[in-house]
Amino acid sequence: MRVLSFQGMLRCMNMQQGPQRRALLEGTAGTIFREVVAKGVLPESDPRLRPGHSDHPAVRVLVDLGLLRQAESGGWVASDPAAAQSGVVAPMGRQVAELLAESAAWADTFAQLSQAYRRTPTGSPIDEIRGLANINRFLESTVDDAETELLTAQPAGARRAVILQQAVDRDLRTIERGVHMRTLYQHTARRSKATRDYVNLMLAHGAQVRTLDEFFNRLIVIDRRLAIIPGEAPDVALAIHDKNLVSYLADIFDRSWERAREYNERGSASDSDIAAEVRQLTVRMLTEGHSDPASAKRVGVSTRTYASYVAALKEEYGVETRFQLGYAMGSRDSESAPDN
Repeated sequence: MRVLSFQGMLRCMNMQQGPQRRALLEGTAGTIFREVVAKGVLPESDPRLRPGHSDHPAVRVLVDLGLLRQAESGGWVASDPAAAQSGVVAPMGRQVAELLAESAAWADTFAQLSQAYRRTPTGSPIDEIRGLANINRFLESTVDDAETELLTAQPAGARRAVILQQAVDRDLRTIERGVHMRTLYQHTARRSKATRDYVNLMLAHGAQVRTLDEFFNRLIVIDRRLAIIPGEAPDVALAIHDKNLVSYLADIFDRSWERAREYNERGSASDSDIAAEVRQLTVRMLTEGHSDPASAKRVGVSTRTYASYVAALKEEYGVETRFQLGYAMGSRDSESAPDN
């Protein structure tokens, strides 16, 4: 790991003091400089040259920056600011470049250590990650570490366009490295143009995508050595390193994958089947008595969209209330049930 030299630390301190010195130059020191320019000289007897005077720091800044220099005849005279500028601004530019390079070097070193940490089982089989920014950074780095396989289960229907756009470059990099990528969505994600565009791009590059009628939890599995699942709150995630737990979660994904349907373009022969399965799940949510928010989440749509599904069912059954709808569906089910 690289460490800043003593000189580098001094340069950092000077840069931190820069705003204070510039503030003096814009204020008191600038006023004194203009005064010296107008009068031609600042006499040695001027009290502002003496330590302890309130304006002494301003005069000291002018001297340090080369804006005041001692005259052969005595006293202090003004120097051309253009000449002084090159001695101040150019070193700052070099310091910025050095600090940027140093910052990049530190970032690379920490990235290498983080990769070693993620790839090596630690004392804790589960790490808790708090904060959406931290979660996103962790996901970005761990997905970039994938070598053979990436499994992702993305519930709740359509994903936001901005999230998909952020994922495009990362996921394409993953596929181009030869990583086998499989993604699972709910059926309702097929209705989102942003999701369709993203999926079609991934399919064109060799990824596999399927959709499932039932609800499932968010899950990411990387090389079957690391799994990431939601935590207790929206801004909490759990990174699971335990080999047995990761294997169990990967098996859950594989079982859901086997029941899912291959993703197809809109207008394909399977669209009617997909619609029927979404309808069947909506009916099941109603008959089981789940609340609208809970049902909408499991179907993978917004509460408003779910309400429109219920309204369509009321129209289909020719009823006006949910109680009537439940009775009508129950009656139809009993009529269609086989006699024993």
